[in-house]
Amino acid sequence: MKKIIITGLSLFLGLGLLVTATMAWVPGFGRGFGSGREFLSPALPILGEKQFHKVEALQEVFLKEIELLQHDLLTKRTELQILGVSSNPDSAAKKVKEKEILDLQTKLQEKASNLKFDIWKVLNPEQRAQLDSFCPPTRLRGRIVGTELNK
Repeated sequence: MKKIIITGLSLFLGLGLLVTATMAWVPGFGRGFGSGREFLSPALPILGEKQFHKVEALQEVFLKEIELLQHDLLTKRTELQILGVSSNPDSAAKKVKEKEILDLQTKLQEKASNLKFDIWKVLNPEQRAQLDSFCPPTRLRGRIVGTELNK
């Protein structure tokens, strides 16, 4: 009788563990599969062939520009980790590395912002309105004010 109860309980707990592990991999609103709002958003504006090639060229230039910055950022982060696990951590050296990392991150963000602005210039007013409803360029608004894009 004890064997039957123990076997049944083991099977029940094993099945519960299996279901829990399976449910953890189901796509949803978690970090791994995006923000979860994609189904609510309208489609991105359809680009013409010339616009598509311009955007593609801008993206290629952007990727070439940031390649070295990303490599430097990875190197600095690794150096910071090494400093953190050393037996005698030097706080001054850690602060210098952290500042270098922040500077590199700022440069990457500026380049990404410039790319968004350049892509924004490629779009026509109707496409800009569609893109604005998809993802408002709040960071770009300050740069766009006073340019030909708002006229």
